[in-house]
Amino acid sequence: MNMAYLLFQPFADYDFMRYALCSIVFLALGTAPVGVFLMMRRMSLVGDALGHAILPGAAAGYMLAGLSLPAMSLGGFIAGLLMALLAGLASRFANVREDASFAAFFLTCLALGVVLVSRGGNSVDLLNLLFGSILSVDKSALTLVAIVSSISMLVLALIYRPLMLESIDPLFLRAVNGKGTLWHIIFLILVVMNLVAGFQALGTLMSVGLMMLPAISARLWQKSMGGILMIAAIIAVLCGYIGLLLSFYIDLPSGPAIILCCGLVYILSLFVGSESGILWRVYKRQRHHVA
Repeated sequence: MNMAYLLFQPFADYDFMRYALCSIVFLALGTAPVGVFLMMRRMSLVGDALGHAILPGAAAGYMLAGLSLPAMSLGGFIAGLLMALLAGLASRFANVREDASFAAFFLTCLALGVVLVSRGGNSVDLLNLLFGSILSVDKSALTLVAIVSSISMLVLALIYRPLMLESIDPLFLRAVNGKGTLWHIIFLILVVMNLVAGFQALGTLMSVGLMMLPAISARLWQKSMGGILMIAAIIAVLCGYIGLLLSFYIDLPSGPAIILCCGLVYILSLFVGSESGILWRVYKRQRHHVA
């Protein structure tokens, strides 16, 4: 049995593995760039908050229509947007920082979601919502992920320049009437859309990992925005591919296996990343002293 057989045969033999791999590729292309902008805007934990916020909406959709993809997706999308709106209003009209406001709302939403699922379902349903099951992705879920990913990449391309400016210098954009609030709202909608698409495959907890870990790792290897976006997407795809193989051969849960791979890449990047890795920075500092 050669290496090529081990690497490619599961995807050649089984439809569910091909669907899972396609969904990971689409998710990587959509969520990784969004994660990069979240990181650049110092909003990394906001992604986690919104990931938890979609849980009660998805649970409500499940209670009303069962395991219906449209109902759960619509419920999660509405819940995520509602939490983002309420958190923004609380930080604007009360003396509460936006990150603290998001933390308060996401903890409440997580508890509400768990209560709703426990009342209307069982522990298996709760685990599926929290951690997903990428190996059970079907054509309808794959279509949703592909559509969201395509919309996300198109919208990010259209608003790239004002979003970059709003991330780097929001005061300047506000001073020249650059509609910074509009770009912020559009971006939050993209975050919620990608998390809703991700929870169908990876669950509400794991989808945030695919969004943020590749983005944070990529920053340790590259300085330019284009390079960070490209490396983040590549890391997400490779970790998804390796995680699926691990789940197939050694019977690991697929979603956590994928995110664990992302975490290991981050730890490796933290030490040997060519831009900000610890060992690389020590090496450059020593070379500077010698010179």
